[in-house]
Amino acid sequence: DETEVLVELRARELISSAYVEATLQVLLDDGSEVPALCYVVRREHIQYCLFDRETQARMIARAVGGRGRNTEYLYNTAAHLEQMGIEEDYLRWLIARVREMNVKK
Repeated sequence: DETEVLVELRARELISSAYVEATLQVLLDDGSEVPALCYVVRREHIQYCLFDRETQARMIARAVGGRGRNTEYLYNTAAHLEQMGIEEDYLRWLIARVREMNVKK
């Protein structure tokens, strides 16, 4: 049910006010545009940080939160994007580096 999904999304994504919900136009492969519900980071928020790639990988390799290990979030995100046919070179690099760091433990 759409209402139930929205409630779950909002509970997860809007928990810290780091993101704002917005309906934005997105471009599809066929060139058409459709409205999509998006969660956009607020760059002025205290939780928004810019770290170099190595620091990001190190943080992800070690981080565990209330919903589990950050590595699993990374792996699941990449797998879902791949299922949708979305290739993301940066995520591939990040996964490889995180796995390398976890092997060295």
